[in-house]
Amino acid sequence: MTFSQNAGLASRLRGRGRSGMRLAAVALAGAVVGTLAPAAVAAPAPAGADARRGGVDARAELRAFVADGSSTAAFAEVREDGRRIWRDAVGTSDLATGQPVRPDGRFRIGSVTKPFVSTVVLQLVGEGRLRLDDPVERHLPGVVPNGGAISVRQLLNHTSGLYDYTEDPRFFYQDEASLRDYALGDRRWQDYRPEQLVAIGVAHPPYFAPGQGWKYSNTNYVLAGMLIDKLTGHSWQSEVTRRIVRPLHLDDTVFPGSETGLRGPHVHAYAKLPEGPADITGLNTTVGDAAGNGISTTTDLDRFHAALFGGKLLRPAEQAALTTTVPTGSGHSSYGLGVAEADFGCGPLWGHDGGVPGWGTLLFGTADGKRQVALSYNPYEGTDQSGADAAVVALAVKTLCGATAPAGAAGAAADALSALRGAGR
Repeated sequence: MTFSQNAGLASRLRGRGRSGMRLAAVALAGAVVGTLAPAAVAAPAPAGADARRGGVDARAELRAFVADGSSTAAFAEVREDGRRIWRDAVGTSDLATGQPVRPDGRFRIGSVTKPFVSTVVLQLVGEGRLRLDDPVERHLPGVVPNGGAISVRQLLNHTSGLYDYTEDPRFFYQDEASLRDYALGDRRWQDYRPEQLVAIGVAHPPYFAPGQGWKYSNTNYVLAGMLIDKLTGHSWQSEVTRRIVRPLHLDDTVFPGSETGLRGPHVHAYAKLPEGPADITGLNTTVGDAAGNGISTTTDLDRFHAALFGGKLLRPAEQAALTTTVPTGSGHSSYGLGVAEADFGCGPLWGHDGGVPGWGTLLFGTADGKRQVALSYNPYEGTDQSGADAAVVALAVKTLCGATAPAGAAGAAADALSALRGAGR
Protein backbone atom coordinates (compact mmCIF):
# COMPACT_ATOMS: atom_id res chain seq x y z
CA MET A 1 0.00 0.00 0.00
CA THR A 2 1.24 3.43 -0.81
CA PHE A 3 0.95 6.42 1.44
CA SER A 4 -1.56 8.72 -0.21
CA GLN A 5 -2.35 12.34 0.31
CA ASN A 6 -5.69 11.38 1.87
CA ALA A 7 -5.60 8.64 4.47
CA GLY A 8 -8.13 7.27 6.95
CA LEU A 9 -7.77 7.47 10.71
CA ALA A 10 -9.07 3.93 10.55
CA SER A 11 -5.77 3.24 8.86
CA ARG A 12 -3.85 5.48 11.24
CA LEU A 13 -5.09 3.62 14.28
CA ARG A 14 -4.47 0.25 12.73
CA GLY A 15 -1.04 1.36 11.80
CA ARG A 16 -0.46 4.14 9.25
CA GLY A 17 -2.56 3.05 6.30
CA ARG A 18 -2.88 5.72 3.63
CA SER A 19 -5.39 4.36 1.12
CA GLY A 20 -8.70 6.14 1.47
CA MET A 21 -9.65 9.17 3.49
CA ARG A 22 -8.91 10.47 6.95
CA LEU A 23 -10.94 10.90 10.09
CA ALA A 24 -12.60 14.25 10.48
CA ALA A 25 -15.07 13.46 13.25
CA VAL A 26 -12.56 14.75 15.77
CA ALA A 27 -11.86 18.26 14.55
CA LEU A 28 -9.65 20.58 16.50
CA ALA A 29 -9.03 24.26 16.65
CA GLY A 30 -5.74 24.45 14.82
CA ALA A 31 -3.82 27.60 14.07
CA VAL A 32 -2.20 28.48 10.77
CA VAL A 33 1.43 29.12 11.58
CA GLY A 34 2.74 30.47 8.31
CA THR A 35 4.55 28.90 5.39
CA LEU A 36 6.48 25.70 5.68
CA ALA A 37 9.93 26.56 4.40
CA PRO A 38 11.94 23.67 2.99
CA ALA A 39 14.85 24.62 5.21
CA ALA A 40 12.64 24.37 8.28
CA VAL A 41 11.60 20.85 7.36
CA ALA A 42 14.98 19.51 6.38
CA ALA A 43 17.13 21.06 9.08
CA PRO A 44 18.14 18.31 11.52
CA ALA A 45 18.60 18.62 15.21
CA PRO A 46 22.23 18.35 16.25
CA ALA A 47 23.43 14.76 16.40
CA GLY A 48 23.48 13.48 19.95
CA ALA A 49 26.21 11.58 21.72
CA ASP A 50 24.39 8.33 20.94
CA ALA A 51 24.39 8.84 17.18
CA ARG A 52 27.10 6.31 16.34
CA ARG A 53 27.37 4.00 19.33
CA GLY A 54 27.07 0.27 19.07
CA GLY A 55 27.79 0.09 15.35
CA VAL A 56 24.41 1.63 14.43
CA ASP A 57 24.03 4.79 12.39
CA ALA A 58 20.66 5.24 10.73
CA ARG A 59 20.86 9.02 10.47
CA ALA A 60 20.64 8.92 6.68
CA GLU A 61 17.46 6.86 6.90
CA LEU A 62 16.07 9.22 9.52
CA ARG A 63 16.83 12.30 7.40
CA ALA A 64 14.83 10.78 4.55
CA PHE A 65 11.64 11.54 6.48
CA VAL A 66 12.18 15.28 6.25
CA ALA A 67 14.23 15.53 3.06
CA ASP A 68 11.20 15.71 0.75
CA GLY A 69 8.92 17.68 3.10
CA SER A 70 6.55 14.78 3.71
CA SER A 71 7.31 14.93 7.45
CA THR A 72 8.26 17.82 9.67
CA ALA A 73 10.20 15.77 12.22
CA ALA A 74 11.43 12.27 13.00
CA PHE A 75 13.34 10.66 15.86
CA ALA A 76 14.25 7.12 16.80
CA GLU A 77 16.08 5.05 19.39
CA VAL A 78 17.66 1.59 19.21
CA ARG A 79 18.31 -0.44 22.36
CA GLU A 80 20.17 -3.70 22.75
CA ASP A 81 20.39 -5.78 25.93
CA GLY A 82 18.75 -2.94 27.83
CA ARG A 83 21.30 -0.35 26.67
CA ARG A 84 20.72 2.51 24.28
CA ILE A 85 23.06 2.07 21.34
CA TRP A 86 21.71 4.78 19.01
CA ARG A 87 19.34 7.72 19.21
CA ASP A 88 18.93 10.70 16.94
CA ALA A 89 16.42 13.31 15.77
CA VAL A 90 15.89 15.43 12.67
CA GLY A 91 13.52 18.19 11.66
CA THR A 92 11.67 20.98 13.41
CA SER A 93 9.64 20.63 16.58
CA ASP A 94 7.70 23.89 16.25
CA LEU A 95 7.41 25.63 12.89
CA ALA A 96 6.42 28.90 14.54
CA THR A 97 9.67 29.12 16.52
CA GLY A 98 11.99 26.91 14.48
CA GLN A 99 12.81 24.89 17.58
CA PRO A 100 14.68 21.66 16.71
CA VAL A 101 13.41 18.24 17.66
CA ARG A 102 14.28 16.70 21.01
CA PRO A 103 14.85 12.94 20.79
CA ASP A 104 13.34 12.45 24.25
CA GLY A 105 10.02 14.11 23.42
CA ARG A 106 6.57 12.60 23.89
CA PHE A 107 4.33 11.64 20.98
CA ARG A 108 1.01 10.01 20.20
CA ILE A 109 1.50 6.28 19.59
CA GLY A 110 -1.81 5.31 17.95
CA SER A 111 -2.13 1.54 17.56
CA VAL A 112 1.01 0.83 19.57
CA THR A 113 -1.52 1.17 22.41
CA LYS A 114 -2.85 -2.26 21.40
CA PRO A 115 0.07 -4.36 22.74
CA PHE A 116 -0.38 -2.70 26.14
CA VAL A 117 -4.07 -3.58 26.16
CA SER A 118 -3.60 -7.15 24.94
CA THR A 119 -0.93 -7.72 27.61
CA VAL A 120 -3.37 -6.78 30.36
CA VAL A 121 -6.04 -9.07 28.90
CA LEU A 122 -3.50 -11.91 28.85
CA GLN A 123 -2.53 -11.17 32.45
CA LEU A 124 -6.20 -11.52 33.38
CA VAL A 125 -6.27 -14.84 31.53
CA GLY A 126 -3.28 -15.97 33.59
CA GLU A 127 -5.13 -14.96 36.76
CA GLY A 128 -8.15 -17.06 35.80
CA ARG A 129 -10.43 -14.05 35.33
CA LEU A 130 -11.38 -15.15 31.80
CA ARG A 131 -10.31 -17.51 29.03
CA LEU A 132 -9.22 -16.62 25.54
CA ASP A 133 -11.92 -18.85 24.10
CA ASP A 134 -14.68 -17.30 26.19
CA PRO A 135 -17.41 -15.78 24.04
CA VAL A 136 -17.65 -12.00 24.22
CA GLU A 137 -21.31 -12.39 25.19
CA ARG A 138 -20.31 -14.03 28.48
CA HIS A 139 -18.59 -10.89 29.74
CA LEU A 140 -20.32 -8.15 27.75
CA PRO A 141 -23.88 -9.40 27.29
CA GLY A 142 -25.91 -7.67 24.62
CA VAL A 143 -23.06 -5.43 23.42
CA VAL A 144 -22.17 -7.28 20.21
CA PRO A 145 -24.61 -9.00 17.84
CA ASN A 146 -23.60 -12.67 17.55
CA GLY A 147 -21.35 -12.12 20.55
CA GLY A 148 -21.82 -15.73 21.55
CA ALA A 149 -19.88 -16.80 18.45
CA ILE A 150 -16.98 -14.32 18.86
CA SER A 151 -14.19 -15.21 21.26
CA VAL A 152 -11.85 -12.98 23.20
CA ARG A 153 -8.99 -14.47 21.18
CA GLN A 154 -10.69 -13.40 17.95
CA LEU A 155 -10.92 -9.84 19.21
CA LEU A 156 -7.21 -9.73 19.99
CA ASN A 157 -6.03 -11.29 16.70
CA HIS A 158 -8.55 -9.50 14.44
CA THR A 159 -10.40 -12.59 13.24
CA SER A 160 -13.75 -11.54 14.74
CA GLY A 161 -15.03 -10.11 11.46
CA LEU A 162 -16.40 -7.05 13.26
CA TYR A 163 -16.58 -3.90 11.18
CA ASP A 164 -13.94 -1.29 12.00
CA TYR A 165 -15.87 1.68 13.37
CA THR A 166 -13.25 4.10 12.08
CA GLU A 167 -14.19 3.12 8.51
CA ASP A 168 -17.63 4.63 9.04
CA PRO A 169 -18.00 7.68 6.75
CA ARG A 170 -18.56 10.06 9.65
CA PHE A 171 -14.90 9.65 10.64
CA PHE A 172 -13.28 10.64 7.34
CA TYR A 173 -12.10 13.64 5.45
CA GLN A 174 -11.47 13.33 1.75
CA ASP A 175 -10.82 16.74 0.20
CA GLU A 176 -9.33 20.14 0.95
CA ALA A 177 -12.55 21.45 2.49
CA SER A 178 -12.88 18.59 4.96
CA LEU A 179 -9.15 18.75 5.77
CA ARG A 180 -9.67 22.41 6.60
CA ASP A 181 -12.61 21.48 8.81
CA TYR A 182 -10.45 18.90 10.55
CA ALA A 183 -7.65 21.40 11.15
CA LEU A 184 -9.68 24.48 12.02
CA GLY A 185 -13.13 23.26 13.05
CA ASP A 186 -14.53 22.19 16.39
CA ARG A 187 -15.51 18.51 16.00
CA ARG A 188 -12.07 17.27 16.92
CA TRP A 189 -12.74 17.95 20.56
CA GLN A 190 -15.68 15.56 20.67
CA ASP A 191 -15.83 13.00 23.47
CA TYR A 192 -16.73 9.41 22.66
CA ARG A 193 -17.69 6.65 25.03
CA PRO A 194 -16.48 3.17 24.10
CA GLU A 195 -20.09 1.98 23.88
CA GLN A 196 -20.73 4.62 21.22
CA LEU A 197 -17.75 3.49 19.15
CA VAL A 198 -18.78 -0.16 19.33
CA ALA A 199 -22.36 0.73 18.40
CA ILE A 200 -21.09 2.52 15.28
CA GLY A 201 -19.03 -0.54 14.34
CA VAL A 202 -21.72 -3.17 14.88
CA ALA A 203 -24.30 -1.09 12.99
CA HIS A 204 -22.44 -2.24 9.86
CA PRO A 205 -22.50 -5.82 8.59
CA PRO A 206 -19.46 -7.88 9.64
CA TYR A 207 -16.71 -8.50 7.13
CA PHE A 208 -17.00 -12.27 7.55
CA ALA A 209 -18.20 -14.90 10.01
CA PRO A 210 -16.09 -15.14 13.20
CA GLY A 211 -12.86 -17.00 12.60
CA GLN A 212 -13.29 -17.11 8.81
CA GLY A 213 -10.76 -14.46 7.84
CA TRP A 214 -8.46 -11.70 9.06
CA LYS A 215 -9.20 -7.98 8.92
CA TYR A 216 -7.85 -5.31 11.20
CA SER A 217 -10.64 -3.67 13.19
CA ASN A 218 -10.27 -1.07 15.91
CA THR A 219 -13.68 -2.14 17.21
CA ASN A 220 -11.99 -5.29 18.54
CA TYR A 221 -9.74 -3.33 20.86
CA VAL A 222 -12.41 -0.98 22.12
CA LEU A 223 -14.18 -4.17 23.20
CA ALA A 224 -10.95 -5.45 24.77
CA GLY A 225 -10.80 -2.27 26.84
CA MET A 226 -14.42 -2.78 27.89
CA LEU A 227 -13.56 -6.34 28.96
CA ILE A 228 -10.80 -5.03 31.21
CA ASP A 229 -13.19 -2.50 32.71
CA LYS A 230 -15.84 -5.16 33.36
CA LEU A 231 -13.50 -7.76 34.85
CA THR A 232 -11.46 -5.47 37.09
CA GLY A 233 -13.90 -2.73 37.98
CA HIS A 234 -11.29 -0.19 36.80
CA SER A 235 -10.70 1.56 33.49
CA TRP A 236 -8.36 -0.10 31.04
CA GLN A 237 -6.12 2.97 31.33
CA SER A 238 -5.71 2.53 35.07
CA GLU A 239 -5.05 -1.20 34.73
CA VAL A 240 -2.40 -0.68 32.04
CA THR A 241 -0.80 1.95 34.24
CA ARG A 242 -0.90 -0.22 37.36
CA ARG A 243 0.25 -3.45 35.72
CA ILE A 244 2.75 -2.22 33.12
CA VAL A 245 3.63 1.47 33.24
CA ARG A 246 4.48 1.76 36.94
CA PRO A 247 6.32 -1.57 37.38
CA LEU A 248 8.51 -0.83 34.35
CA HIS A 249 8.98 2.83 35.35
CA LEU A 250 7.70 4.08 32.01
CA ASP A 251 7.54 7.56 33.43
CA ASP A 252 6.63 9.31 30.17
CA THR A 253 3.86 6.93 29.08
CA VAL A 254 0.26 7.98 29.63
CA PHE A 255 -3.20 7.07 28.35
CA PRO A 256 -4.90 10.43 28.59
CA GLY A 257 -8.57 9.78 27.84
CA SER A 258 -10.13 13.09 26.83
CA GLU A 259 -7.15 15.29 27.70
CA THR A 260 -6.35 17.02 24.42
CA GLY A 261 -2.76 18.18 24.91
CA LEU A 262 0.63 16.57 25.43
CA ARG A 263 2.52 17.37 28.61
CA GLY A 264 6.27 17.82 28.60
CA PRO A 265 8.51 18.23 25.54
CA HIS A 266 6.79 17.21 22.32
CA VAL A 267 6.77 17.85 18.61
CA HIS A 268 3.88 19.72 16.98
CA ALA A 269 1.80 18.15 14.22
CA TYR A 270 0.63 19.99 11.11
CA ALA A 271 -1.81 19.89 8.20
CA LYS A 272 -1.16 21.55 4.86
CA LEU A 273 -3.58 24.33 3.95
CA PRO A 274 -3.25 26.80 1.04
CA GLU A 275 -2.33 29.61 3.43
CA GLY A 276 0.27 27.53 5.25
CA PRO A 277 0.65 24.85 7.92
CA ALA A 278 -2.15 24.47 10.47
CA ASP A 279 -1.17 23.20 13.91
CA ILE A 280 -3.16 20.01 14.63
CA THR A 281 -1.30 18.92 17.76
CA GLY A 282 -4.33 18.95 20.06
CA LEU A 283 -6.69 15.98 19.85
CA ASN A 284 -9.39 14.34 21.95
CA THR A 285 -8.25 10.74 21.58
CA THR A 286 -11.35 9.19 23.13
CA VAL A 287 -12.09 8.47 19.47
CA GLY A 288 -9.28 5.90 19.66
CA ASP A 289 -9.98 4.59 23.17
CA ALA A 290 -8.17 1.27 23.80
CA ALA A 291 -7.38 1.04 20.09
CA GLY A 292 -5.08 4.07 20.03
CA ASN A 293 -5.16 6.47 22.97
CA GLY A 294 -1.56 6.34 24.21
CA ILE A 295 1.29 8.84 24.49
CA SER A 296 4.88 7.73 25.08
CA THR A 297 8.56 8.20 24.19
CA THR A 298 11.00 6.10 22.19
CA THR A 299 12.83 5.08 25.37
CA ASP A 300 9.66 3.93 27.11
CA LEU A 301 8.43 2.00 24.08
CA ASP A 302 11.76 0.21 23.67
CA ARG A 303 11.74 -0.73 27.35
CA PHE A 304 8.17 -2.02 27.10
CA HIS A 305 9.10 -4.18 24.09
CA ALA A 306 12.14 -5.58 25.90
CA ALA A 307 10.04 -6.49 28.94
CA LEU A 308 7.19 -8.01 26.94
CA PHE A 309 9.32 -10.17 24.67
CA GLY A 310 11.82 -10.84 27.41
CA GLY A 311 9.08 -12.68 29.30
CA LYS A 312 8.78 -10.22 32.20
CA LEU A 313 5.08 -9.39 31.86
CA LEU A 314 3.36 -12.69 31.07
CA ARG A 315 3.42 -16.26 32.30
CA PRO A 316 4.75 -18.87 29.82
CA ALA A 317 1.30 -20.05 28.66
CA GLU A 318 0.14 -16.50 27.96
CA GLN A 319 3.49 -15.61 26.38
CA ALA A 320 2.96 -18.50 23.97
CA ALA A 321 -0.56 -17.28 23.21
CA LEU A 322 0.76 -13.76 22.56
CA THR A 323 2.94 -15.01 19.72
CA THR A 324 0.57 -17.59 18.23
CA THR A 325 -0.28 -15.97 14.92
CA VAL A 326 -2.82 -16.02 12.13
CA PRO A 327 -2.02 -15.06 8.51
CA THR A 328 -2.68 -11.50 7.37
CA GLY A 329 -2.61 -12.24 3.66
CA SER A 330 1.07 -11.35 3.29
CA GLY A 331 3.81 -13.93 3.04
CA HIS A 332 5.97 -11.68 5.20
CA SER A 333 3.69 -10.98 8.17
CA SER A 334 1.24 -12.58 10.57
CA TYR A 335 -0.67 -11.34 13.61
CA GLY A 336 -0.68 -12.60 17.19
CA LEU A 337 -2.58 -11.14 20.13
CA GLY A 338 -1.94 -7.44 19.80
CA VAL A 339 1.48 -7.90 18.23
CA ALA A 340 2.58 -8.67 14.69
CA GLU A 341 5.36 -10.86 13.37
CA ALA A 342 7.30 -9.57 10.39
CA ASP A 343 9.87 -11.40 8.29
CA PHE A 344 12.41 -9.17 6.62
CA GLY A 345 14.70 -12.13 5.96
CA CYS A 346 16.92 -11.54 9.03
CA GLY A 347 14.96 -13.50 11.61
CA PRO A 348 11.49 -13.00 13.13
CA LEU A 349 10.71 -9.46 14.26
CA TRP A 350 7.84 -8.55 16.52
CA GLY A 351 5.97 -5.35 17.27
CA HIS A 352 3.33 -2.95 16.03
CA ASP A 353 3.02 0.32 14.24
CA GLY A 354 0.46 3.04 14.65
CA GLY A 355 -0.55 6.60 14.19
CA VAL A 356 -3.09 9.37 14.39
CA PRO A 357 -3.21 12.41 12.10
CA GLY A 358 0.15 14.14 12.40
CA TRP A 359 1.98 11.25 14.08
CA GLY A 360 3.37 7.92 12.94
CA THR A 361 4.98 5.30 15.18
CA LEU A 362 6.91 2.08 14.68
CA LEU A 363 7.96 -0.33 17.45
CA PHE A 364 9.63 -3.56 16.37
CA GLY A 365 12.35 -5.80 17.74
CA THR A 366 13.70 -9.30 18.02
CA ALA A 367 11.69 -12.23 19.35
CA ASP A 368 13.84 -12.50 22.48
CA GLY A 369 13.41 -8.83 23.40
CA LYS A 370 17.14 -8.15 23.21
CA ARG A 371 17.04 -5.54 20.44
CA GLN A 372 14.35 -3.06 19.41
CA VAL A 373 13.79 0.20 17.60
CA ALA A 374 11.14 2.81 18.37
CA LEU A 375 10.43 5.49 15.80
CA SER A 376 8.22 8.57 15.84
CA TYR A 377 7.69 10.81 12.86
CA ASN A 378 5.31 13.64 11.98
CA PRO A 379 3.71 13.36 8.56
CA TYR A 380 2.78 16.74 7.14
CA GLU A 381 -0.89 15.98 6.58
CA GLY A 382 -2.19 16.79 3.11
CA THR A 383 1.12 16.02 1.37
CA ASP A 384 2.23 12.95 -0.56
CA GLN A 385 3.46 10.43 2.02
CA SER A 386 5.22 7.97 -0.30
CA GLY A 387 8.60 9.25 0.86
CA ALA A 388 7.73 8.61 4.50
CA ASP A 389 6.53 5.12 3.62
CA ALA A 390 9.88 4.27 2.08
CA ALA A 391 11.71 5.87 5.00
CA VAL A 392 9.90 3.70 7.57
CA VAL A 393 10.93 0.58 5.67
CA ALA A 394 14.54 1.72 5.25
CA LEU A 395 14.96 2.63 8.91
CA ALA A 396 13.41 -0.64 10.12
CA VAL A 397 15.69 -2.72 7.91
CA LYS A 398 18.80 -0.71 8.81
CA THR A 399 18.29 -0.81 12.57
CA LEU A 400 16.96 -4.36 12.94
CA CYS A 401 18.81 -6.24 10.19
CA GLY A 402 21.85 -4.05 9.61
CA ALA A 403 24.71 -5.75 7.82
CA THR A 404 22.80 -9.05 7.88
CA ALA A 405 19.96 -7.64 5.77
CA PRO A 406 19.55 -9.97 2.78
CA ALA A 407 18.79 -8.90 -0.75
CA GLY A 408 15.10 -8.15 -0.93
CA ALA A 409 14.80 -7.15 2.75
CA ALA A 410 13.28 -3.79 1.85
CA GLY A 411 10.67 -5.42 -0.35
CA ALA A 412 9.82 -7.95 2.35
CA ALA A 413 9.55 -5.19 4.96
CA ALA A 414 7.31 -3.10 2.72
CA ASP A 415 5.05 -6.08 2.08
CA ALA A 416 4.87 -6.99 5.76
CA LEU A 417 4.10 -3.47 6.94
CA SER A 418 1.57 -2.87 4.16
CA ALA A 419 -0.37 -5.97 5.17
CA LEU A 420 -0.37 -4.90 8.81
CA ARG A 421 -1.54 -1.41 7.87
CA GLY A 422 -4.57 -2.75 6.10
CA ALA A 423 -3.56 -2.55 2.45
CA GLY A 424 -6.39 -2.30 0.01
CA ARG A 425 -9.06 -1.29 2.49
